[in-house]
Amino acid sequence: MLKLVKPQRLNRGDKIATVSLSWGGAGDTDLLWRYNLGKKRLQEQFGLEVVEMPNTLKGSDYLYYHPEKRAEDLMAAFSDTSIKAIFSCIGGDESIRMLPYIDFNIIKNNPKIFIGYSDTTITHFMCLKANLSSFYGASILAELAENIKVFDYTAHWLEKVLFDPSPIGVIPATKEWTGERIEWSEINASIAKTMVKNQGYEFLQGNGVIQGHLIGGCIEVMEMIKGTSLWPSNDIFEDAILFFETSEEMPEPNYIEYWLRNYGSQGILQKLKGIIFGKPYQERYYKEYKNSIMKIVTELGLYHLPIVYNMSFGHNEPMICLPYGATAEIDCDKKTFSILESGVV
Repeated sequence: MLKLVKPQRLNRGDKIATVSLSWGGAGDTDLLWRYNLGKKRLQEQFGLEVVEMPNTLKGSDYLYYHPEKRAEDLMAAFSDTSIKAIFSCIGGDESIRMLPYIDFNIIKNNPKIFIGYSDTTITHFMCLKANLSSFYGASILAELAENIKVFDYTAHWLEKVLFDPSPIGVIPATKEWTGERIEWSEINASIAKTMVKNQGYEFLQGNGVIQGHLIGGCIEVMEMIKGTSLWPSNDIFEDAILFFETSEEMPEPNYIEYWLRNYGSQGILQKLKGIIFGKPYQERYYKEYKNSIMKIVTELGLYHLPIVYNMSFGHNEPMICLPYGATAEIDCDKKTFSILESGVV
């Protein structure tokens, strides 16, 4: 079983850093208000002191042309002993360009909380390579700067996973969800998203109870990692629960088949204890993705591999927070998903 170093828990009053590791929109003139809203929530609701790294707010144009500056911010945030956690402002599509500038020993020697999702999957695999457990969860510009307020479900699981050193426990599906996109303009900040009833987790196949360590991310972004020095050896996937979610780009179902077939061709799917899939963005291709998943596991003869669909993580709201390397449990009989240990110490 994979055992990663757990970071220290957050406490109210701790200093945390914000970083722009992919798209630099947090510093763009028309979006700075939204960054400031997310920062305010972290300060007032979660009791944290929030600081920006030198390049966090230099804007999307500058940061696109300077991936080395993004990497510098990440390395500096890990190196600074006064900083207790690092929050990603937002995802994007090319943070893999930071790879040549990363010192993995800095991450390894300075374990602390790192959180984000989507293209931030890249940095999670950097942490994985450095043997650090990081957290697939909320970003500054999206969930933490959500219109009206942070969703209660999102806030609850951030508090539980990042501030509480006790076992995380059973994580029920959110009762309501939204994939609605409201333009990020300050005039729209008071418009609440429309929530709809969530049907809960779907257990597509499997029996009994299985346990495995969590590893995964945004499935499109993981394609950018394959074949690079970030891609882990196959033994990392041994007895794992692999988590996947798709982005707002809503890839066509045949791509899900191509990518999963690759995991099968590498022998990765055959090593797993289970798979969990996040709800597709806006439920686009909801049935089609299910069909694609089942097509590939049937091709591979993995008839008993537990697969849970419509999980509450990824590009819809609200969302949970998944610690890489933590032991999770799928109970196919009780239809539950749990994380059996803490995310922090």
